[in-house]
Amino acid sequence: MTAPAGLRLGTRLPPRVRVAVLLVVPVLIAALDAVLVNGPGLGLDLGVSLLAAVALLWRRRFPLTVFAVTLPGIYIGYIWFAPMIALYTVATLRPDRRLLVGAAALLAVAHFLPYPLSRLSFADRRETALQMVDACVTAATPVALGLLTRTRRELASRLDELTRSRAREDRLLADQVLATERARLAREMHDVVAHQVSLISLQAGAVQISTGDAQARDGARKIRELSVRTLEELRHMVGILRAAGADTEELTPQPRLADLPRLIELSALDVTYENTCDAQAARSEAVERAAFRTVQEALTNARKHAPGAHVRVRVAEDAAERLLVEIRNGPPDAAVPAPGLPGGGHGLVGLRERAQSLGGTLEAHATREGGFVVRAGFPREG
Repeated sequence: MTAPAGLRLGTRLPPRVRVAVLLVVPVLIAALDAVLVNGPGLGLDLGVSLLAAVALLWRRRFPLTVFAVTLPGIYIGYIWFAPMIALYTVATLRPDRRLLVGAAALLAVAHFLPYPLSRLSFADRRETALQMVDACVTAATPVALGLLTRTRRELASRLDELTRSRAREDRLLADQVLATERARLAREMHDVVAHQVSLISLQAGAVQISTGDAQARDGARKIRELSVRTLEELRHMVGILRAAGADTEELTPQPRLADLPRLIELSALDVTYENTCDAQAARSEAVERAAFRTVQEALTNARKHAPGAHVRVRVAEDAAERLLVEIRNGPPDAAVPAPGLPGGGHGLVGLRERAQSLGGTLEAHATREGGFVVRAGFPREG
């Protein structure tokens, strides 16, 4: 059919030109059809046919009215294109199937009945049957093409909606990844920065007690106060970052079990370290990082809550090749002043979440002697 071909051509043109083509080309085709069928001589048949052709200019705004105006053209002037294009437009714009059946029936009847009606004859049954089939095909074709076009547009609309939905999902996924990165950053800030700042505070406190120089003692006091203030601000920032997402992965690069001696050396605590693990054993990087963070957090807590206490760090493997980490500290030494470092409240909770995410366990509780113990177990492959 000519109308769909025009639609396909119009889709390759600029918007304004496409609108002009979709409006004018069907009118020209219908007018040419009227002139070829009825001849150039002006009469009733050519008049109603040209009226049907011109009416196509308003077919999108008034599809049913334009279709009704084109029916006299096919009944009196024997034209095809104008009423078929009008019916095609009705099928694309009006989803009511009963309306389409009625409109197709009107077109078939107008095509089948002769003008004037007195010329109707059923003497030749074969000819009558052929005319009836021709009328039905003429009426059904634009309806079928119109429904096909409407379905194609709906599918294109659904596809565009799915594309936009996929884009929204991609943006949400990117936001989720960003939130996860923030949470992981918060975890690392707590594990690394808090440990180092508390170490600075401890060293400043030791200088403040041991030095006899008033100026050095005052400088150490200021360093200690700044360290405490820094940890308080860090705790606030960590809370904000942790609220933005869940910790699911680790950042790189990260320390391993081999870095524990250096950590203990820098802790400035009385620590006994025991490691009976096979240094060549293959373990997951995530497991070794979790073990390192467990020791680091436990040492930080011992420095905060048990100053002067002896700490024992033990790393081993059980019969099931699970990596075991135990950090045990005794009661605080009353002669050693507490550093007064603030606590974020996330350390042990974060350690437990980290262990569980790797399929391990973690327990932490006070001992009968007044100390504290942290035990963690991790599978070889977390």
